[in-house]
Amino acid sequence: MLDLIWLGLLIVGLAVAAATGRVEQVTEAVMASTQLAVETVIGFLGVTSLWLGLMKIAEEAGLVTAVARGLQPLMRRIFPTIPPGDPALGAVVMSVSANLLGVGPAATPLGLKAMQELQRINPHKHAASDAMVTFLALTTSGVTLVPATVIAVRAAAGSANPAEIVGPTLLASTVATVTALAADRLLRPLAPVPPPPPGADTADAPHPGAVDGAAGASGPGGDAPRRCDASPAAPPPDPSGPGPA
Repeated sequence: MLDLIWLGLLIVGLAVAAATGRVEQVTEAVMASTQLAVETVIGFLGVTSLWLGLMKIAEEAGLVTAVARGLQPLMRRIFPTIPPGDPALGAVVMSVSANLLGVGPAATPLGLKAMQELQRINPHKHAASDAMVTFLALTTSGVTLVPATVIAVRAAAGSANPAEIVGPTLLASTVATVTALAADRLLRPLAPVPPPPPGADTADAPHPGAVDGAAGASGPGGDAPRRCDASPAAPPPDPSGPGPA
């Protein structure tokens, strides 16, 4: 869909330029923009390499692990549906810690790993769990202490003080995170788990013959729980067979 939007904008722009006789100006603007893009990328590359190198040193020094250890009590409150001690909580904490420190290359694989762990404990495989939605909202609007990408862009653009964005970015990302988590909790009752689509994998559904002891299910008389025996019952004796010797 996004490709069609860009294609439509390009066609409309070229049509307007041809109708108004400004094709030459459009060509000059395209050439100037491509040159500016190359210069910006080259300048951006050096500053980005510097910040990513510093963040990599911090990661190897154990800073990400230390931050993750400090965030674990808070993450237990934000993700109450994750069982205590489950590896999914550790993966979530590591991903959030990498986002917090602006370690982009490390945050991406950690985020994918966290989603895999959350899907592993998801009781409804056909839909996103509450923990998965919360994690997505948290990482999308995540608090950032060191916005390395923004600092690199400002430095490449010739800013006199590219790091002055740290304070406003921290404030804006904090407000965004609080808003996202509040919206997640308030809107969650309005989005119940949808039924699985036809032909979907029903591995997460209970087996029809499973024991329903937790619900207090009982047999026809209501005096004993139903069972699902692995071996079939023995057939009754044949009354027409030979009698005892």
